[in-house]
Amino acid sequence: MMNVLLVMSAFVLMEFVAWFSHKYIMHGFLWVLHRDHHQKENRWWEWNDAFVVMFATPSFLAIFFGFTNTILLPIGVGILLYGMAYFFVHEILIHNRFKWGVISDNRYFRAVRRAHRVHHSFTQKAPGDNFGFVFLIPIRYFRDSFKEEH
Repeated sequence: MMNVLLVMSAFVLMEFVAWFSHKYIMHGFLWVLHRDHHQKENRWWEWNDAFVVMFATPSFLAIFFGFTNTILLPIGVGILLYGMAYFFVHEILIHNRFKWGVISDNRYFRAVRRAHRVHHSFTQKAPGDNFGFVFLIPIRYFRDSFKEEH
């Protein structure tokens, strides 16, 4: 039971790590790597993709060393699961970078797509809005998606 709680806690905590990193690092001193993600070029590789390696490294290390330290393994798995959720939501459902034919039109994904479009309307590192990836979507986007249904 403790391992499940650690996995879930690491997963949820990663949204805050991702939000902080996106707002203060990607749109801060590492804007040089993130800038091409805000440009309208559809390329297979973006400099922004280097962040995948940066975020995957703690997960890999926690899983690797978790085989001898039991607390690290579930934390690494939680980070890995968050990375998989991020990949699915951001790369497939929002940007459609991988043409897998997965499209969802439920309220959550409409709200996420709308918030992300607003985020990408800023082409400079500041100001910006909507730095969350999976959970931290301002409530106004959910209200707007509800209005579309009725």
